[in-house]
Amino acid sequence: MTKPGTRRRWSDLNGVERVGLYTRQSLYLVLLGFNGLLLVPVALRLDDRGEAVALLSGGAVVTALGFAAAMAVLRRFPAVQPLPWRRIAALLIGCGIYYAIAATAWTGDARGAAVTSVVATLTLTLGLLPGPRLPLALLALSGLLFWISGGEPTDAAPGLFFAATFLVTARASMWLLGIVTDLDVARQAQAQLAVVEERLRFSRDVHDVLGRRLSTIAVQAELAATLAKRGDARAAERMLEVRGVAHEALREARELARGYRSTDFHKELEGARSLLRSAGIEVRLSVDAMPRAWHEAAGWVVLESVTNVLRHSDARLVDIAYADGELRVDNDGAHPGGSSDGSGLCGLRERLSPLGASLVAQPDGGDRWTVVARFPGSGPLSATDTTGFPA
Repeated sequence: MTKPGTRRRWSDLNGVERVGLYTRQSLYLVLLGFNGLLLVPVALRLDDRGEAVALLSGGAVVTALGFAAAMAVLRRFPAVQPLPWRRIAALLIGCGIYYAIAATAWTGDARGAAVTSVVATLTLTLGLLPGPRLPLALLALSGLLFWISGGEPTDAAPGLFFAATFLVTARASMWLLGIVTDLDVARQAQAQLAVVEERLRFSRDVHDVLGRRLSTIAVQAELAATLAKRGDARAAERMLEVRGVAHEALREARELARGYRSTDFHKELEGARSLLRSAGIEVRLSVDAMPRAWHEAAGWVVLESVTNVLRHSDARLVDIAYADGELRVDNDGAHPGGSSDGSGLCGLRERLSPLGASLVAQPDGGDRWTVVARFPGSGPLSATDTTGFPA
C-alpha cells in the first residue's frame, strides 16, 4: 500500500497499490457524486433561496465530514486499530444536526433529500469499519431515520434500500481490496520461501560434495597414522592419497562457490519454473534448440536471471527462449530506473567470457527487462577445463 503523504505516479505503483488507489478513489467519487447529484437539483427547484442555501451548505458539511472519516479509515487499511474516533464523532454530530434541521424545519423534497444524504453518508462511511453487527445497526438506524422523517412505518423501506445499497458497495470494495492484499502478501511469502529452498538446496550440495570427501580424508588419515605407528611403508602412500582427496575437495568447493558445478539444464529449467510459479509468475519455455555443449552455461544464465526476477521485479510473466545462438530471459515487471550493472550479472559475464559467450541485460521498452546471452559456435571454448563437457 502507498504510504500516507507520498505522491507517486500511476506507472510507479505496483498492482496492489493500483487496486488500493482505485478502490479509495471510487468510494470517494461515489460519496461526492451521489450527494451532489441528489442535493443540487432539489436546491435548484426550491422557491425559498434561504432554504436552498441551507440544504446545500448542510449537505456539503456532511459530505466533507464523511469524506474525512472515510479517508482516515482507508488510510489505515488493512490495519483496524486505532479507529479515527474524532472524525467519526464529528461525522455523527454533523449528520445529527443536519437531520434535526431537515426533520423539523423542512418539508417535501428538501427533507427527503437531506435525510437520504445523511443515510448515504453514514452507511457508506461507517460501512467501511469492521464488525459483523455494524451493518445491522446501520440498517436499523437508516430505517428509523426515514420512518421518523416520514411519519409512517412504510417510510422505512426507502431507508433500508439506500442503506443496503451503500453497505454492499462499501463492504464489497473492502472485501476485494483485502483479498488482493492477502494474495500479494502470500506471493511475497512464497517468493521468500523459494529463495530459502534454493539456499537449502545449495547447502545440501555442499554437504553431498564435501561430506564424503572429508569422510574419506578422515578414514585415510587414520589408516595412515596406524600404518606409520607400525613402521609400514604404505603410510606415505596413504598420505599421498589424503592429499589428492583434499585437493579434489578444494576444487569441488571452489566450483560450488563459483557456480561451476555441472548441472542438468532441463532440471534447472524445471526448478526455475517451479520457483517462479510458486511466486505467482507464469513461465513460457522455448529452448529445445539449445546445443548440448552450452547447457551448463545456459543454466548459469537461467539461475541468475530467475534470482533477479524474484528479488528485483514485479513480473507476471517470464519468457525463456533460445534461437539463433541467443538465450533470452524476458520478464514484464522491471522497476523504473533499474540498472544492468548488478554484481550477479557482472560475475556472470566474467564466467561466460572465457567460454566465448557474452551477456547483455537491459530494459526493453516500458516495464520489460531482457537478459540476452549469446552462445557462438557449437560449444564453449574451454568446455573441457570449466564445464566438464567433452571437447
